[in-house]
Amino acid sequence: MPQVTRTYHHGDLRAALIDAGLQLARTGGVDSVGVRDVTREAGVSPASAYRHFDDHRALVVAVALAAQDHLAEAIVTRIGTETADAKGERAAALARLRGVGLGYIDFALAEPGLFELALLTFDPASGASPTVLVDAEVPAPFLLLLQALDACEASGALSAAERVNAEWPCWSAVHGFADIATRGPLKGQAPEVLEALGEHVVDSIIAGLRGSASRP
Repeated sequence: MPQVTRTYHHGDLRAALIDAGLQLARTGGVDSVGVRDVTREAGVSPASAYRHFDDHRALVVAVALAAQDHLAEAIVTRIGTETADAKGERAAALARLRGVGLGYIDFALAEPGLFELALLTFDPASGASPTVLVDAEVPAPFLLLLQALDACEASGALSAAERVNAEWPCWSAVHGFADIATRGPLKGQAPEVLEALGEHVVDSIIAGLRGSASRP
């Protein structure tokens, strides 16, 4: 069957190139987001990309930021599910934090290519080293985690002392699980197994933050 290439006709070329990058990353990960590949997917010449992006790095960063937005959307969706039946401010705050972790895992399992790209952000000083920051902005997924932890402190679900630097063990545990589930020893396990293990990881880290699993 001949390959079908999208043809760009009109509209926002920058957005079309980013969308093409996302589509390529879904199946090919970070390495698939090259200027020639992206412009071929969008149906335009490689030279046209440089009207909107200074270089390859700028294109990849733009696509990575779009992938981060998709990750944030998945987290918000899971937060809605987790908080739907929560009773009281404290329970809602804990459910929100649980939703952040499970939404992160949901996205990694559903979109491993975009997940890899979403975490590939760049240090503006060196242009190469991965970092939490892109041009001094906090990515939306990480901001959702910070906000959920702040809500836990405000509701009394976490003490002020427990809140200090809590984002780091949370992110480390959840990202570590997502990584081994998508490209490590758990890759290929049945979805129900990964879902159960993911819930265990998230619930364990929340219990650990609060000192014990039995705390009300």
